[in-house]
Amino acid sequence: MVFRNDSELYQLIGANIKCYRERANLTQSQLADAAKISISYLSKIEASGCNKSLSISVLNQIANVLDVEISEFFKEVKNDA
Repeated sequence: MVFRNDSELYQLIGANIKCYRERANLTQSQLADAAKISISYLSKIEASGCNKSLSISVLNQIANVLDVEISEFFKEVKNDA
């Protein structure tokens, strides 16, 4: 997948995190606590207009909590699962 700019990449990652969080039946607060990040940071990452960069370390923490491969955050997720 090719991203035209950083903002497009961050928006996809944020949308995927939100999708996987909802599939796991977790609130933003629960995911933030488990991933050891602030809820305000998580809500900024998940926001539809997100242009917030994040570290690989934070992505890894979130992926571990959600029990998904980190690479899944870079793919278009189908919301039917």
